[in-house]
Amino acid sequence: MKFGETALADAHGAILAHSVKHDGGTFKKGRVLSAGDIEALSASGVTSVIAARLEAGDIAEDAAAERISQSAAGEGCTVTAPFTGRANLYAQAHGLALIDEARVAALNGLHESVTIATLPAYAQVAPRQMLATVKIIPFAAPSDVVNEAAGICATGEPLVSVAPFAARDVGLVLTRLPQTADKLIAKSTRTLSDRIEALGSQVTQVIECGHDAAAVANAIEALRAFGCDLVLVLGASAIVDRGDVIPQGLERAGGEVVHLGMPVDPGNLLMLGHAGAVPVIGVPSCARSPKLNGFDWVLQRLAAGLEVSGADIAAMGAGGLLKEIPSRPTPRDAQGQLAGSGRAPRVAALVLAAGQSRRMGPDNKLLEPIGGVPMVRAVVENVGRAQVAQVTAVLGHEPDEVRAALDGLSVSFVQNADYGKGLSTSLKAGLDALPGDIDAVLVCLGDMPFVEAQHLNKLIAAFDPQEGRGICVPVFNGKRGNPVLWGRAYFDEMRAVQGDVGARHLLGQFEEDLCEVETGADAVMTDIDTPEALAKARSE
Repeated sequence: MKFGETALADAHGAILAHSVKHDGGTFKKGRVLSAGDIEALSASGVTSVIAARLEAGDIAEDAAAERISQSAAGEGCTVTAPFTGRANLYAQAHGLALIDEARVAALNGLHESVTIATLPAYAQVAPRQMLATVKIIPFAAPSDVVNEAAGICATGEPLVSVAPFAARDVGLVLTRLPQTADKLIAKSTRTLSDRIEALGSQVTQVIECGHDAAAVANAIEALRAFGCDLVLVLGASAIVDRGDVIPQGLERAGGEVVHLGMPVDPGNLLMLGHAGAVPVIGVPSCARSPKLNGFDWVLQRLAAGLEVSGADIAAMGAGGLLKEIPSRPTPRDAQGQLAGSGRAPRVAALVLAAGQSRRMGPDNKLLEPIGGVPMVRAVVENVGRAQVAQVTAVLGHEPDEVRAALDGLSVSFVQNADYGKGLSTSLKAGLDALPGDIDAVLVCLGDMPFVEAQHLNKLIAAFDPQEGRGICVPVFNGKRGNPVLWGRAYFDEMRAVQGDVGARHLLGQFEEDLCEVETGADAVMTDIDTPEALAKARSE
């Protein structure tokens, strides 16, 4: 790749490294300069630009990021479309992130152009939580490096995956000494139940017994007979030796102690064992507190269906000094906090399908067949394949017919009683119907059947208000098209629009927050308003 100051005459196809102003506006960093762009810059007196030019053997940043991220993703992962050389991996389920840290280090050691950042191995994640991000540092990476990186990802188990938590029936044994208070038993039961429920399981059986090996053995055998998938034993006194009450009780029940103690503080005095196929944990006293401790790490792995060995516990020492962490979420709080940190945006799609299509004549254009299905159905099918949380169709003119055309699709409906007053009323009706947890909305037109899911996913991948990309507009050959993705921050201004117009005039008002996304497809420019346009679309 060649990088540096480039004469305008040599800049066709080059990638802008810095934004450049011209008389008609600004070409932003990352734009691939077209012949028209060069004419505009030349007319504005620009003679050179700082740009990158790809050479033979280079792979463009987005293509490189996409290949590596797809190779890295395993079960339970969703990969976003790449944008500016970045592709993110998100969790699909509540569970544990499985990360091969050695191969992550190997990949990052290949070449400075290729990087991947991940969560720590076994981090607890919620749906839509970011697991990893692949970033290509320059505008391109050498093809041999990309090939080697993809090979590292594809060797053995997936580089990044999620082990989901599964619902399990948990049995709880609580031992008593004469001095054990009832309120301590109640607190222990409540705190452990909260931990279990936060992982999608439940405590189905609770047995209280004396603090002696025979009583513990009987309790463990009874819980196995009840069919419990996991047994927890919290003693009235801490476990300090394999000859102590709880280890001896497990062995009397025909079980085996796998490991005693762990290099995690709090949580040192944990016992891991099994009775037949049922894991048994001797719970450390610190688990009476909801604060994170070593017991949580073992419990989470078992809840995710992962085997835990003595070697696994021994390896938890690095990073195991939990008591020194200033802020530690409780198990009940953890799921919500994770979901709010680095999560994928919840993007809704509005399909505006309320218009009277006056330019088409007497027929409702949205019901006209394109590719064998009504035009509006083709639109909603394409939108539904994108990475959107929900699809809502705004109805107005001939609502029953439009609804029938969408029968069987995963779409909700909102009726715009004021559709005769123009497009802005449909936009407002659609926005008002969105749930409060939506981060952004794709405003899609019902007469653009050739916009595909891949085009929408590029807009979603680009959306990042913190990086100044709160509005994302598709571009083809330097011209802006539809649909436009709007962040929640602009919903109030969009609701204030009046008349038979959409929100496009707001783009100039928020130019600093706008991101142009080159789609490489004229579909984002093609709406079907007239019989002539319909005939042309059918012929093509």
